[in-house]
Amino acid sequence: MTLPYLTQAQAPLTSEIEAVNEFGELQKVSIPAERALTVYVDKRELVTLMTLGANPELLVLGYLRNQRLVREVADIESITVDWEVGAAAVKTRHGIEDIEAKTAQRVVTTGCGQGSVFGGLMDEVDSIRLPAGEFITQSQLYGLVNTIRLKETTYKSAGSVHACALFSTASGEADMLLFVEDVGRHNAIDTIAGWMWMNENSSFSDANQVFYTTGRLTSEMVIKSAQMGVPVVVSRSGITQMGHQVAQSVGLCAIGRATNKRFLCYTHAERLKLQPGLVSKPDAQNSQDA
Repeated sequence: MTLPYLTQAQAPLTSEIEAVNEFGELQKVSIPAERALTVYVDKRELVTLMTLGANPELLVLGYLRNQRLVREVADIESITVDWEVGAAAVKTRHGIEDIEAKTAQRVVTTGCGQGSVFGGLMDEVDSIRLPAGEFITQSQLYGLVNTIRLKETTYKSAGSVHACALFSTASGEADMLLFVEDVGRHNAIDTIAGWMWMNENSSFSDANQVFYTTGRLTSEMVIKSAQMGVPVVVSRSGITQMGHQVAQSVGLCAIGRATNKRFLCYTHAERLKLQPGLVSKPDAQNSQDA
């Protein structure tokens, strides 16, 4: 299979400004360097994405995948990003069939930065089949959360961004494969989708995969995770009603409120292997004293 050519465009992730603190003092602080990236497909303007710009080519590739505009990664010949003009030029091998019809309906989602998807949110959900038998253990879940906690991030230095990560549990531990931050969680998951597509024939594609996000599990996030073939999703936040319904229907294990050793498994708990010895429940007297 021929993979597309991707440029390696780089842009600063943060910018330094001056702000006044609570003491009236002027101090220098870092803030995320949000920028616009207009995507052109075969010279046709498609969308403008607001992004940090860490991995713009993978973001565009994953966006096309998760919007269901391109079926195979080999259908893309190249993605060229030029930050001087804020544009990404996508060249396909055979064009995108019925692109006008496919992009005619736009749904504004709850994604940060006002995310959107083309077509109906529930299109093709019924056809998704996630791998059976894949799971995460409680110790792997705790390891995943701790890895995120220790990660040096743009959020720690500048705030105002969301993070997503892809983990593999094939080794018995929760091993991080990719970590992405962006101004919106939908951008971060699209970037991971692009990376997965570029590596779908590598050993990573056979690994038991778990997706992590700092954002809430909305229907958009659950659907994108399912489209990527990931059966377990972990969030630092919670889940929406529609996200819960979609996760139930596609067989996806959705775990939320995952901080330290606390979590809630909202759907398909059979994919979570509990290990009761890892935590102790506080007794009633201690709970009252607290």
